[in-house]
Amino acid sequence: MTSSMPSQHEAPPPAEADPAPPLRRSRGSNVVGGVCGGLGRHFDLDPVIFRVVIGVLAVAGGLGLVFYGFAWLLIPLAGEDESEGRRLLTGRVSGASLAALLMALIGCGIFLSTLHSGEVLGFTLTLSLAVCGAAVWSQRRRAGGETESRADSAAVLTVAEAPPETKAPPLYESPSWWKDPIVKDGSTGKLAVGYLWGPHGILDEDGKVNGEVPKPGSQWGPAPAVPGRPTPSVRRSPVSIGGLVFLLALLAGGLGTGLTWDSHPLGTSLQIGLAAALAVFGLGLVVSSFLGRTGFGTVFLTVVTAGLLALASALPDRISTEWVRETWRPASVAAVQPDYGLGTGVGTLDLSGLPLPAGTTVTTRASVGAGQLKVIVPKSAVVKLHAEVGLGDLQLPGAPADDIDIAPDRDVTRTLQPPAGTTPAGTLDLSLEVGLGQVEVTRAAS
Repeated sequence: MTSSMPSQHEAPPPAEADPAPPLRRSRGSNVVGGVCGGLGRHFDLDPVIFRVVIGVLAVAGGLGLVFYGFAWLLIPLAGEDESEGRRLLTGRVSGASLAALLMALIGCGIFLSTLHSGEVLGFTLTLSLAVCGAAVWSQRRRAGGETESRADSAAVLTVAEAPPETKAPPLYESPSWWKDPIVKDGSTGKLAVGYLWGPHGILDEDGKVNGEVPKPGSQWGPAPAVPGRPTPSVRRSPVSIGGLVFLLALLAGGLGTGLTWDSHPLGTSLQIGLAAALAVFGLGLVVSSFLGRTGFGTVFLTVVTAGLLALASALPDRISTEWVRETWRPASVAAVQPDYGLGTGVGTLDLSGLPLPAGTTVTTRASVGAGQLKVIVPKSAVVKLHAEVGLGDLQLPGAPADDIDIAPDRDVTRTLQPPAGTTPAGTLDLSLEVGLGQVEVTRAAS
């Protein structure tokens, strides 16, 4: 007879490695929101590493604030299943969710303002990739170490575990005929209820006994009302204040922009209005954490307003709020000014009638914040052109009039020779700049 017991020299199969703990924010090892402590526990790294990296990324471009704010919103706290972001989307605004949202918005504003700096952006991305690689390596190292330790333990173990002790089979107990419900005629819809000495009846699926609704105070009916005991009050749902917050923010933004429209540049006026609207949204979120509730629309509009504020801060200060048409037409070389400027509108620098003898060089600069800059050069002049367009189109002599190519960060340096068969005259050294719009350079017909 062959024994079914395992051999003493047979090693049990190695157990699987324990999975990494779930990603949760830490309760005990927390400085602000417990994000770094939770990351350290999940990736088996010292939380100080994440704290230092996030601090550096927050200073260098604001990306650390963006990451920490959204991680605070999306990662639940240890022992909880619901995150701060879910509470925020359902209108249950708390101090923690508000702090996380404001941190993320501030970080987004700083990050958008530093997008033009390639050095800062490159450093931020390099440091982020290095931290992600360290976290992945740490998890692989931990999984490999646990597998090796379990394999070594299985090789050393030569004695099999003793079989479990023999236990007596459990006693069979029949259902209680006087206490448990009895299924009548094999049907599961209606049950016989009651005890041996109590009233009997048939309880159907609608909660009726013998076809009638139980009376208050009976065995199956609700408890009767006790005189003198107050009736429990029904908790009312909090009043939504999202519509009121939106109207107040719209009013504040309109007043802030309207009162500064004529006295400030376009970017500054928009920043004042959007900042006023953002302040109202922030106060609304604070009030909703104590009284009432706001919906997802308020949170979405807050994020959109913060993004518009960051874009408005990037507008050049020379863009004005008044559309102007200006023409500059110097009659002589001495009358040419070194700089021509216009905030918003159409500026025309007409140099077609400028007498420009051979060997003479005239240098000037023209700029328009937003709009169109037209420059007409003499037919026989040699033009050394340097044109910059932040976002828009650049038209040079010889290009089709309908060839409009809008692109960002256009920077062109070119020397334009006079047409064939024309005796070259003097030289025009032009620097043209438009923040948003079009630069158009044409030659006079004669």
